[in-house]
Amino acid sequence: MKIGKKGIKEISPIDVYKILPRTNCGECQESNCMAFATKVVNGEAVIEGCSPLYTPKYTKELEKIQDLLAPPVKTITIGTGKRKIAIGGKHVLFRHEFTYHNPPPIAIDIADDTDPDKVAQRVRLIEDFSYTYIGRPLGLDAIAIRSVTKDPDIFREIVHLVCELSDLPLILCSYDPEVLSAGLSECADRNPLIYAINHNNWKEVGEIALKYSCPVVVSSQGDLSLLRSLVTTMIKWGIDNLVLDPGTFHGEQIGHTIHQFSSIRKTACSEFDPIFGFPLLGTPISVWAGGELSEDLNRWQEAYLTSMLITRYADLLIMHSIEGWALLPQLIWRFGIYTDPRKPVSVDPGVRIFGSPDAQSPVLITTNYALTFFTVESDIKAAKIDCYLIVIDTGGLSVEAAVAGRYLTALKIADSLNEFKAGDLVSHNYLIIPGLAARLSGETEEETGWKVLVGPRDSSGIGQMIRERWPPVEE
Repeated sequence: MKIGKKGIKEISPIDVYKILPRTNCGECQESNCMAFATKVVNGEAVIEGCSPLYTPKYTKELEKIQDLLAPPVKTITIGTGKRKIAIGGKHVLFRHEFTYHNPPPIAIDIADDTDPDKVAQRVRLIEDFSYTYIGRPLGLDAIAIRSVTKDPDIFREIVHLVCELSDLPLILCSYDPEVLSAGLSECADRNPLIYAINHNNWKEVGEIALKYSCPVVVSSQGDLSLLRSLVTTMIKWGIDNLVLDPGTFHGEQIGHTIHQFSSIRKTACSEFDPIFGFPLLGTPISVWAGGELSEDLNRWQEAYLTSMLITRYADLLIMHSIEGWALLPQLIWRFGIYTDPRKPVSVDPGVRIFGSPDAQSPVLITTNYALTFFTVESDIKAAKIDCYLIVIDTGGLSVEAAVAGRYLTALKIADSLNEFKAGDLVSHNYLIIPGLAARLSGETEEETGWKVLVGPRDSSGIGQMIRERWPPVEE
């Protein structure tokens, strides 16, 4: 991690290594402590992987290393248990400098004037929203309960109901201290996020945050000077689990919104300003307060505003839309932004079994680039083929790129067939390679001793090929 005048702390692996226990115990799954330190600095491993560091013997060392590795933007945790979410923890402005961590959770709102049956229905929609994208499950992360009635008792009842229906992290939304206290009486043990402190209620809500030790949002709605003043006051009070809401404006003011988010993050990451070194909350739900004539137009505005905020630089988002067309692009975009740009998304190499293959079933190969693998997997399942698929480690590259870069070669194929004992799976010696790897067919036959059949260039044609050309006819 080489950060200095441009915004990243200048930390070398040796800086981390000197503080580690240096036992070379291997519990981190690395060969030695130096290798682990290198991965930590490169963002490829987390310090929690060093078990000895978390024993009483190394308490001081743990504190030193946490201070050393602390990002300019503090990490805040919301919720408890397996479904808790971490926001913030950012080191840099641009992802090519260092991998972004902690993808921004998306919370969907529930208003407290909603009928209980509809509350239950909306919670189910939030819980059940799921999509598998290149093998990764994408879903929603939290529930934001909004006080519309401004009645503490009604708010308490809705919070109680939502707590019974879901264990997702909660955001309690009101500027009224009495309403917030009523909600917290039902869920304080779940570490909800309190929304929000502003210039009118800072003393009362600040006291609530101190009492319950919950993270709290500081909101200024377009005034960064006021935001700085409020944050400074909270820090002096001893409240440092803060989330910043500079205001999310839509329509002609989108540029102002993006400028403010960018300005805060630049101040934190480039100037190491501790006042603005907290996660940012984006509220694209604000478009619904604009009085638009069309709900679809509101959803469209909310969707593209969310996309822009994911890019610049929201750490948490509150949305209203639950429709798939409005949410799914955001989840996929978030996945892309928060994928390590230095590493292609890949799957583990090995043998995948489809259906109920036997000794006469086809053997196919592909690369371990995630998009390639899951596309091939989907096409094989759609064609209802009983077969074996050998997934070869090409460093996460697609077939065409792996062949061009010599990451997929005849020798690599031969080694993989031997490693995964492909010859023990079937009684024949026919191998189907991707059409995009056709140039390797002759070399592969010589290197492996298997007879090669060249498959289609697109895996959607695998079903037809198997139906027409399997079993192969001996020449």
